[in-house]
Amino acid sequence: MDKIKLGISSCLLGENVRYDGRHKFDQCLKDTLGELVEWIGVCPEVECGLGVPREAMYLTDSPESPRLITKITNIDHTDKMLKWAGARLEQLEKEKLAGFIFKSGSPSCGLKEVLSEKRTGIFAKKFIAHFKLMPVEDSDSLRDDKIREKFVKKTHAFRKASSSS
Repeated sequence: MDKIKLGISSCLLGENVRYDGRHKFDQCLKDTLGELVEWIGVCPEVECGLGVPREAMYLTDSPESPRLITKITNIDHTDKMLKWAGARLEQLEKEKLAGFIFKSGSPSCGLKEVLSEKRTGIFAKKFIAHFKLMPVEDSDSLRDDKIREKFVKKTHAFRKASSSS
């Protein structure tokens, strides 16, 4: 069977792209999905032009229209991130992804909760709006066997539906 293409936050693949110059390699994902998947890594913060290491960031303002701000110097990177995201989402359309796994808690990639608040990261929010039907999940949730199994089934169904349309 052909491998499914999944987008994934690059830090989960072991790439040293986080604000502190480290990664968040997810051995569980590699062990459970590695044989089934072709990974397409994405790091919104690095790809939009922010360096490694870089100042930590947080989300502010309303959850509907969040702002991406550095913690110490209060630099607003929202417009830079949104401009980059628009172009990157067009590139990802060409990849024929079947799903995406976001890094939990990230101000750019968090899916359900960012820094203990019920928020979606700025890139994750834009991704979901662009790929409305594509299965997405966060790295923490996929540690649960049932959630992971359901996600994999959804990605296969999405790929099948996408290739027949």
